[in-house]
Amino acid sequence: MGGGMAGDDYSDILASIIEAPRDRPFVVAQLGQSLDGRIATPTGESRWINRDAALDHVHRLRAAVDAVIVGIGTALADDPMLNVRRVEGRNPIRVVIDPSGRLPETARCLADDGTRRIVIEADDLDSRRLLPAGVELVRIARARGALPPRAIIAALHERGMRRFLVEGGATTVSAFIDDRVVDRLHVLIAPAILGSGKAGLSLAPISRLEEALRPPTRVHVLEDGDVLFDCDLGSLI
Repeated sequence: MGGGMAGDDYSDILASIIEAPRDRPFVVAQLGQSLDGRIATPTGESRWINRDAALDHVHRLRAAVDAVIVGIGTALADDPMLNVRRVEGRNPIRVVIDPSGRLPETARCLADDGTRRIVIEADDLDSRRLLPAGVELVRIARARGALPPRAIIAALHERGMRRFLVEGGATTVSAFIDDRVVDRLHVLIAPAILGSGKAGLSLAPISRLEEALRPPTRVHVLEDGDVLFDCDLGSLI
């Protein structure tokens, strides 16, 4: 690897996911942002804050996990395919958290390409919603108006998945961190200053600095200048 990244260190990052303990779920969350912590401009434009090496990293993460998870906001705004295209590897199971049944049948992540597809919704919705053939529906009870991340991971783990990538958006990643189910957080920072726009993580407020999360962190400079912060949140759970 160029740009100051040690190849062995980078391999260790992926190995820590692939070789994660098999007796419980292992959750990785990732977020891409600018130097000033923005994930989008005030108009919502977010492609592409991060550059090619960071995108390659996200695809490597997809190839290393059993399932990739996104929230309905990201699914509607970006219409992502959630497959592995930029690197070698298999496609992960695609999971969309859609509490209120807003995901259209035409969403690209629901396309039948031989990969397992799952939609998670609240158990108080009409169960007759239309989904493409082969898409699995998982229903979870709301708690304080939202679907609890811990319950989502437990339901997916019961269905045979062990390694997860929570890919977006910021609201979903923040909820998973707040519920203390994230083992590793990968923050990809581009050397760009937006000056305004949508902020990244938004967690439950703290009153004292001693309450701040301070996970053990490794820092890697990607070959085209973006910086990867590999944060071991699991050590704080």
